[in-house]
Order: sequence, then structure tokens, then C-alpha cells
Amino acid sequence: MSKQSNNLIQRYSMQERMNHGLVAVTFVLLALSGLALFHPSLFWLTGLFGGGAWARILHPFIGVVMFVSFLGLMFRFWRHNLLTKDDRVWLSRVGDFANNREERLPPAGRYNGGQKLLFWVMVVTMLILMASGVVIWQPYFAPNFAIGTVRLAVVLHALAAFVLILGIILHVYAAIWVKGTLDAMTRGTVTRAWARKHHPAWLREVTGEAKK
Repeated sequence: MSKQSNNLIQRYSMQERMNHGLVAVTFVLLALSGLALFHPSLFWLTGLFGGGAWARILHPFIGVVMFVSFLGLMFRFWRHNLLTKDDRVWLSRVGDFANNREERLPPAGRYNGGQKLLFWVMVVTMLILMASGVVIWQPYFAPNFAIGTVRLAVVLHALAAFVLILGIILHVYAAIWVKGTLDAMTRGTVTRAWARKHHPAWLREVTGEAKK
């Protein structure tokens, strides 16, 4: 499945990391331009895009790039994120994870219950953002919809963006908090000790190594 050394296991390929990086960069650009257009007090952020007009023009196009890029990740990893009975137990005991008592939790596969839940939250919010974004996209699509539909789409777009931003903040926090996770994102590899502690079922799957 992946290149391995005596101590390192490949978790993500270069292509997967580049795909993830593109989603991350476009998300930041969308968050900044979206917040700038959402409230007058944040309008100054449009200066990062060359002004309000350019922020309005670029925001939906960047959104399409992020959505297409995210689809690449979704199709690659959705099977690894199907929730199981063990995942539901994991979620019910998430306090043990937060308090570094992972030995009390069901052994996690490639992703734990929290990561899987966040994955599906991202899938749903991305779909809502894309669909609602098309409805409110001026001047291309919005004129084809009734004003009530456009207004509803604006509300849904804002709510989905709010949930997604919170989810990404949690995602980044967890990646920093769980030591060694950033190596998977930047180098593509993790240590066997990291895998044994955080994803023992995945370790057994890729190496055949028994949990210690």
C-alpha cells in the first residue's frame, strides 16, 4: 500500500498532500473573502483581493476550485470514513480521547470516530455551499431563481460556511494538539509509535503488526 521504513509508515501520498494543500489554501481565501462580504466591519479584508469588486468576482470561482479539489479527497477517502459500531462507542467516550486515555477507546482504523464525523460534516457543508453558491451567483445564475429562493440560499450559504469554519478550526487544532499528526500532512509519513497509539487497527491493516 505504501512505502515503509523500519520506523516510518506512509500515511498520505504526494498527490493526496497536494490535493489537501489546495483545499486548505482555497478554503482560507474563501473564508477571508466571504467574511469580508458578510459584514461591513470586515469589508477591509477585501483589500487582500484588490477591493470589493474583485472579492465578489473571485469568491465564487475560488469556491468552484475548492469544491472540485475537495471532491478528489472525498472520492479517495469516503470508504475509510464510514461510521461503524466502534466509532459510535468512540464518540460516546470522546472525553477519554481529550484526556489522553486512548487505551480505553475502541482501536481506531485509518480515522477515528471524531475524524469520520468531521469528514461527513465537511461533505454536507461543501455540498450546501456549492448548491447555494450557484443560486446566489451574480450575474450568471441568480437571475434564474425567484428572489425568495435566492434569499434562502444566502442564509443557507452563511450557516454552512459558519459550520465549516468551526469544523476546520477544530481540524487544525486537533492536528496541532496530537503530536506527530502534522508530519503526516507535511511529509506524508508517521512513526509506528504514533500509529500504534492513535490508529492501532490501521497499523495492523497496513503492516500486520499486532497491537502492543
